[in-house]
Amino acid sequence: MTASHSASHSVSDIAGTQGIAGTPGPRSPLGRTPLGSLSVSPLSLGGNVFGWTADEATSFAVLDAYVAGGGNFIDTADAYSYWVPGNKGGESETVIGNWLASRGNRSEVVIATKVGALPEYKGLSPATIKAAVDASLTRLRTDYIDLYYTHYDDESVEVPEFLTALDDLVRAGKVREIAASNISAQRLEESLACSAREGLARYVALQPHYNLVSRDTYEGELAEVAARHDLAAVPYYALASGFLTGKYRPGTPVDSARSGGAAKYADTDRGRRVLRALDTVATAHEAELATVALAWLAGRPTVAAPIASARMVEQLPALLAVGDVTLTEDELKLLGEASA
Repeated sequence: MTASHSASHSVSDIAGTQGIAGTPGPRSPLGRTPLGSLSVSPLSLGGNVFGWTADEATSFAVLDAYVAGGGNFIDTADAYSYWVPGNKGGESETVIGNWLASRGNRSEVVIATKVGALPEYKGLSPATIKAAVDASLTRLRTDYIDLYYTHYDDESVEVPEFLTALDDLVRAGKVREIAASNISAQRLEESLACSAREGLARYVALQPHYNLVSRDTYEGELAEVAARHDLAAVPYYALASGFLTGKYRPGTPVDSARSGGAAKYADTDRGRRVLRALDTVATAHEAELATVALAWLAGRPTVAAPIASARMVEQLPALLAVGDVTLTEDELKLLGEASA
């Protein structure tokens, strides 16, 4: 795969021929936020590919089509995509910022980004958080971030210390809400208790690794904490690096920058069971496998909006259709048993 792709149709062409026009479902409040604070669509668009496998022109086309299809929840991080040769991080935020500036639609979208994983701003010390948020705001060309995640927990920093730093950002108007990703159930519980005790900004959402072939990364203690405290789960790797689209089959090579991550599932018993179950359910609904996989995830307890990325406009319809598929009890049982 090359690092850039160009859209083969205009956004209006794609929207007209592939059904992007319309809404992927009603928007709903994100966690226990103040009434009307953050209301999000049922699919969050992952921005990890922007500036990596999608160049700026293609990224703009994807963003335009996502919004035209009723989406409003865009996920990125300051670390995207420092791992790519020639990149240093911040590429995704820069693309999104340029798009926001060119479209003049900042108030119409919910922008989520993260702190703590970019080598230049590693960890969660107050000084790091303060410097990182200003850098993100500059790249995003905005004066506020709707949802600001701690990308990875940093256990070298005491909970009250980093929460106070995040609270300062909320009080300054730089951040509307805060959230966590890659955190243990214990530290999450500790953080929520600290916020309540000290009157600090409180996590409203959690971004876990969660999908049909990776359930134990969320289900159990972490999901129980989220449910107990009314946190909204916004799962990443919702399609298992593309494996749950069905294009990665045993013995079938795929030209993709992420094929290594997805291919590892194809040779497992669980992976093969899940694909067979998805094939069955997708056929019954005349839907794409990706749509069914996202519909299963969207229906799980605490899940507000799965994250999925598209490196070209043609991949969007299957993602935006998540709100159009309602799985039956038998289908949920089939998928649940296959993925167990």
